[in-house]
Amino acid sequence: MSWFTFPADNLLCRCLGISITCLHVWLTILLVFIITPAVLGVSFGIRRLYLRTLLKIFEWATSRMEKEAKEKNQQLYKPCSNGIIAKEQASSLQQEIQELRGSPSGLPSVPEFELADIFYFCRTGVESILDDEVTKRFSAQELEGWNLLTRSNYNFRHISVRLTVLWGLGVLIRYGVLLPLRVTLAVVGICLLLVLTTLVGFLPNKELRFYLSEKVHLMCYRICVKSLTAIITYHNRENKPKTGGICVSNHTTPIDVIILANDGCYSMVGQVHGGLMGMIQRAMVKSSHHIWFERSEVKDRHLVAKRLSDHVADKTKQPILIFPEGTCINNTSVMMFKKGSFEIACTVYPVAIKYDPRFGDAFWNSSKFGLVSYLLRMMSSWAVVCSVWYLPPMNREEGEDAVQFANRVKAAIAAQGGLVDLIWDGGLKRAKVKDAFKEEQQKLYSEVLVGGQETGD
Repeated sequence: MSWFTFPADNLLCRCLGISITCLHVWLTILLVFIITPAVLGVSFGIRRLYLRTLLKIFEWATSRMEKEAKEKNQQLYKPCSNGIIAKEQASSLQQEIQELRGSPSGLPSVPEFELADIFYFCRTGVESILDDEVTKRFSAQELEGWNLLTRSNYNFRHISVRLTVLWGLGVLIRYGVLLPLRVTLAVVGICLLLVLTTLVGFLPNKELRFYLSEKVHLMCYRICVKSLTAIITYHNRENKPKTGGICVSNHTTPIDVIILANDGCYSMVGQVHGGLMGMIQRAMVKSSHHIWFERSEVKDRHLVAKRLSDHVADKTKQPILIFPEGTCINNTSVMMFKKGSFEIACTVYPVAIKYDPRFGDAFWNSSKFGLVSYLLRMMSSWAVVCSVWYLPPMNREEGEDAVQFANRVKAAIAAQGGLVDLIWDGGLKRAKVKDAFKEEQQKLYSEVLVGGQETGD
């Protein structure tokens, strides 16, 4: 009865057989080269080789662009400057007022206002509008060259035919090979985290549950790190956070969590979410100690401080991981640390994280991209390359308040990571400037006018 078989049926069977074979090969590659090394905590060095190859391609592309631009007498890059305005070395408000008044010998003994004083505040205000220190910390970091991503510079690929072909090949590799592989790994890692942490949470033995929970978390985080092709260099591991302390770090992206958790387990602190994130939170808390707050509890500072204090007082619990900036900054600076986590009487373990922007922009602009779209952008980038420095533990000194301690820790993180240390609150990207900042400038000017006299007279 073989004469009843249609050619289309044979073609369908062959296509189905090829698809099953490809899926089998795909899963075998995942299991042998990625998942198994992640479970065992070993690396074959494939990612390092991939990274070196990318650097050579970027160098060739940059030299090619410079050569083409030179032949066509075109400007390849934007003029290199620290900002729109060329600012002179900063001086005090009193010195600026003296220069405007044309009295270098000093201000008059009798306090008086002069109309020329207005120009200082006008100039400072215009400078802040054109080139302020806050707004530019929430945009993508500028690159000196091109990394073959249109999100870095849209026009570079049109410089020559070779570059256009190379860019197109890169698109095929990133979206046709790397993105499906990374999404598969991310799904595997999240599913394993949900299932295994739930199962471990049913174990009655506390010590065994804690031991297995740590192993499960490390394994799943390592799989998630591989889903981003993350290449991480850890420095000064002898300073890694220990139990009974709080780990604080600068914050660039949500994946900061798995970057740090890839090298050790932490107790997370955050707000209770719904959906997939809520499922992960509920599964994680069954097997280990995490601190999740309801939306109504987040603003209760005393409740938050008490739960943090109770956690660090128990030396059997993992160190707490906190990002005191409260928002993501674009990998160029560190902004004001909230003082809440520095009011707890415990040791603070500072950690500095610095990403290499040549392989992909790690900054999460939450006002522009949702979490899912951001993660897809990261998975379609070349790689995530970063360095992590564990700094020596720090404690509050005698007579030092929480704000001063937070600023000291922030300065240490900025210095180690090569970041700009800023006093501004990261919340300014969504809120107005606090009245306290305005009052501070008014107070400085009143001191200039009054001079040595008491401001209260």
